[in-house]
Amino acid sequence: MSTSEPCALALEDITCTFISRDDPGQRYTAVRDTTLRIAPGEFVSVVGPTGCGKSTLLNVGAGLLSPSSGQVRVFGEPLSGINRRAGYMFQGEALLPWRSALDNVIAGLEFAGVERAQALDEGRAWMRRVGLGGFEDRYPHQMSGGMRKRTMLAQTLIRDPDIILMDEPFSALDIQTRQLMENEVLELWMAKRKAVLFITHDLDEAIAMSDRVVVLSAGPGTHPIGEFSIDLPRPRDVAEVRMQPRFIELHAAIWAVLRDEVLKGYAQQKRA
Repeated sequence: MSTSEPCALALEDITCTFISRDDPGQRYTAVRDTTLRIAPGEFVSVVGPTGCGKSTLLNVGAGLLSPSSGQVRVFGEPLSGINRRAGYMFQGEALLPWRSALDNVIAGLEFAGVERAQALDEGRAWMRRVGLGGFEDRYPHQMSGGMRKRTMLAQTLIRDPDIILMDEPFSALDIQTRQLMENEVLELWMAKRKAVLFITHDLDEAIAMSDRVVVLSAGPGTHPIGEFSIDLPRPRDVAEVRMQPRFIELHAAIWAVLRDEVLKGYAQQKRA
């Protein structure tokens, strides 16, 4: 990214403090003084201990949560309200059970006022792109976990967002399906090179997919404590790249920073 080119997404000095409903005197600062920038076309993963505030940062970037202090900028412009230049793929199921796979994929287009005939054409094309051609009439309960994730991926990308936000989207899948989905995401990302902010607890996944990995501290008051450029050549196969010596070096370097924070987070959960 050139110095004159604005970041696709910039979280500047973000602090998020939550106040207890039962006791307004009780406050919890999930994220403190955190700056995170993603360039156009850059794939950035954020890793950190469970419960450290990774998803909080993603929600701030999506405009679903207003920070207590700090500012979010989208391509240089301050964010106010929902980030309409972003698509959000959630960790949990986000499909409407009463709509078919195709109708779930085109829901965002319909809500945006696109004529149904056009939305259906685009939806069928995206179903084919994610390997679900012929399954358009299936309902969520009739699909496997991997098929539902593919549907959610098409649902996220069909509106061609400039920024893609992904919150541990494959964590519930078996390892074989997960690797297929990871490669599918990389293939689709390589085609258009949109900015991606990817939240994961899986360090292997973060290294295999990313241009850059950011490590967060244990909470409360989580903040970045390490940043690593992933200089593995592209295109990548997420299974094969794990065997490369450079991958092993990067994993060791990042884990050396992350390990103590994971132990801190685990100890805090045990006390809770």
